[in-house]
Amino acid sequence: MNEEKRIAVIGAGPAGLTAAYCLTKKGYKVDVYEADKQVGGMCKTIDLWGWKVDIGPHRFFSSDRKVNELWLEVAGRDYKMVSRLTRIYYKSKFYLYPLKPMNAFLNLGTFETARCLLSYFAQKINPTPLRDDFESWVTRRFGKRLFSIFFKNYSEKLWGLPCTDLDSDFATQRIKKLSLYEAVKNAFFGGGGHKTLVDEFAYPVGGTGMIYERMAQKIQEGGGGLYLNAPVQKVIIRDKTVKGLINSSGAVVDYDHVISTMPLTILVNRLDGRPEDIKQKIAQLKFRNTIIAYLKIDGVNMFEDNWLYVHSPDIKTGRITNFRNWVPQLYKDQQNTVIAMEYWCNDEDAMWKQDDEALLATAKEDMEKTGLLKGNKILDGKIVRVPRCYPIYKKGYKQMLYPVEEYLKTIRNLYPIGRYGAFKYNNQDHSILMGIMVSEIIADGKAQDLWAVNTDYESYQESAVITETGLEIK
Repeated sequence: MNEEKRIAVIGAGPAGLTAAYCLTKKGYKVDVYEADKQVGGMCKTIDLWGWKVDIGPHRFFSSDRKVNELWLEVAGRDYKMVSRLTRIYYKSKFYLYPLKPMNAFLNLGTFETARCLLSYFAQKINPTPLRDDFESWVTRRFGKRLFSIFFKNYSEKLWGLPCTDLDSDFATQRIKKLSLYEAVKNAFFGGGGHKTLVDEFAYPVGGTGMIYERMAQKIQEGGGGLYLNAPVQKVIIRDKTVKGLINSSGAVVDYDHVISTMPLTILVNRLDGRPEDIKQKIAQLKFRNTIIAYLKIDGVNMFEDNWLYVHSPDIKTGRITNFRNWVPQLYKDQQNTVIAMEYWCNDEDAMWKQDDEALLATAKEDMEKTGLLKGNKILDGKIVRVPRCYPIYKKGYKQMLYPVEEYLKTIRNLYPIGRYGAFKYNNQDHSILMGIMVSEIIADGKAQDLWAVNTDYESYQESAVITETGLEIK
């Protein structure tokens, strides 16, 4: 056991547990503090009505060799390859995503397709000026008409902002290679497509949370501590160096290194001696909440997608997941279907303050509107609330975030990582990569820029993917 460094991890989600797991393998004793009663963070898997279900859809995919090797090391052979089908639901019709020309044409009709194409070619002749916002970025790629149909409503549901107030970073990180030209070219001539829209992905047979439950077990077997229902009050800093933390009972615990995946806003707001300008800037960074309405439905053939993006403005939910379309180990012999309907809101929104009964009534009404029930009855429902789970990329957020990053870099042995901790819209693979990197910094003294992860997704990717038989090096 490597005893010379006392290490704490705040948060038992993908980033925090990966960091603790990797450090444990290197011989360190690591203590992990988690505010929830269960590990996994947003990627935990819960038991519900005899099913295992995730907190919304969580597919894992990476081209990074280290990330994939670690994932496979933990998963072993306990995973399946899942064929990905996700479509856009708009005005009672289903559109393949990414868009396929013939499918879009048949759904939109001749007149609307012509309007979309004219709008697209108008952008080629006279492009909308770039204003560092989501609307102008997407409009230049797709045309105003396609933007209005396939991007505007969903994005405004998710972020609670007009698309003119949403930073273009959201587009550059998520859809930077996707355009109508690429969609047409790939549909008729083939092509690589966009990395976040892969046709197949690896999925653990015990749900996404299985990976993180196994990591937690290995950490404990390696001598580390796992403290659940144990929110950390604050990180202690003296002379710009980490000295420890104050745990949930108010006790001071000494540590040489603290890896934090708690929301960046909470971490910074509780640091002693933070400058006034940092206080002002961190106050401008906000997170979005998620409400998930789980419905148990008396039927097994509702729709074939893993999940649907709901773009219809008259339906409040933004995404619907069908857990029957992942792996059979989730439902075993259950003769029903569990779906998850996601709603996004801010702390001050009326929906966030509604009781569970009212929220379930909204979900049931939305399901009726979609026509997806097909006469099947809703047998039961459950509400799960996930606070502060989406960092809001409001236009100009980088001017607030970068000074905070620079300030935190001046504090020795403090490492904010993960979606919450680094205020980055991470996928699982980004957070796992951050966990690997921070373990290399602490254990090996390797110089790495954690803040650079998920700023240019392609920059760290290698040609290695998980297949049914394991890791394939290309």
